[in-house]
Amino acid sequence: WGKGDASTPIGDDDADAVSQNHGELKSSDTMYVPSNLSYWRDVRASFVIPKSEQAVDVNTLPQTSFDGPVHCLPRKWAHSISAPESGCVLVATEELDGNGTFERTVILLLKLGSRDAYDGPFGVILNRPLYTKMKHVNPSFRDQATPFGDCSLFFGGPVDMSIFLMRTNEGRPIKGFEEVAPGVCFGFRTDLQKVGHLMKNGALSPDDLKFYVGYSAWDHDQLLSEIDAGYWVVTSCSSGLITDALTTDPSCLWSEVLQLMGGQYAELSQKPKEDGA
Repeated sequence: WGKGDASTPIGDDDADAVSQNHGELKSSDTMYVPSNLSYWRDVRASFVIPKSEQAVDVNTLPQTSFDGPVHCLPRKWAHSISAPESGCVLVATEELDGNGTFERTVILLLKLGSRDAYDGPFGVILNRPLYTKMKHVNPSFRDQATPFGDCSLFFGGPVDMSIFLMRTNEGRPIKGFEEVAPGVCFGFRTDLQKVGHLMKNGALSPDDLKFYVGYSAWDHDQLLSEIDAGYWVVTSCSSGLITDALTTDPSCLWSEVLQLMGGQYAELSQKPKEDGA
C-alpha cells in the first residue's frame, strides 16, 4: 500500500518528461506556488503549466525577495502524466462512451496498491452525484442521534463496498485518516465511529462528508492495460479542483478537467457522445 503515496517526491520518469518538454529550469525562472508549497504536485505543475497561464496575485506573495520573475499557479489546473499514482484522477475517454458505468467519469485514485492479489488500485467516481441524502436511502441514518443523515450520496463504482471522502478544515489532515490530497481524506465503514465523534464535537459538518455507494477497482496490470488501450487519461490536478468537486455539483467535472488540460483534451470535452462505441 505504500506505492504512489501523496507524499512521494517526483519520480525520475516525471522529471525526465518535464526536462524533455520544457527544458532545464534556469536560476532566473523562480516559481512561486501559492496553494501549498509542501504539496509536490503543485511543484511539478509549476514546471508543466505554461507560464502564460500562471497568474500573479501580489497579495499572496510571501514577505521575501525574488531574484527572478515570479509565477503563480491558478487555483484550478490539470495536466496529463505518464503513469497512475495515488491522488491522480482517471478521466474517461471517448473509448468508454456507451459504457453505462464509466462513460465520461472522473475517478479519484485513492490507492495505487501493488501487484499482489486484493491489493490493486482503487478509487471513487467523483462526478456521479445521486442527488439524495443518506437519511433518504438508509433507514438507520434517519435517527436524529445519527450525524450522517444529511450527508450527500454519490455513485462511486461497481464494486460493492462503500467509501467516504472527508474535506478537512484549512486543508489539514486528521489523525487516523489517510490523506489523498491536501484537505481531503478517505475512509471506510469501519471509520464511521471516529467520524461521528468528530461531527458531534463540531470538527466536521455534514457538508464535509460525501458517501459513495460502491467503488472502482482493478488489478494492477488491468488498469495499466486499460490506460494503454486509451480508455483513460491519467491526470494530475490541483487540490482546489478536487475540493470544489466535493463542495459543489460535480456533474460537469469531466469537461472542466479536460478543458483545463487544453489542446486535444479540450477538443475531446466538446465531442458528442459516441453511444455506439
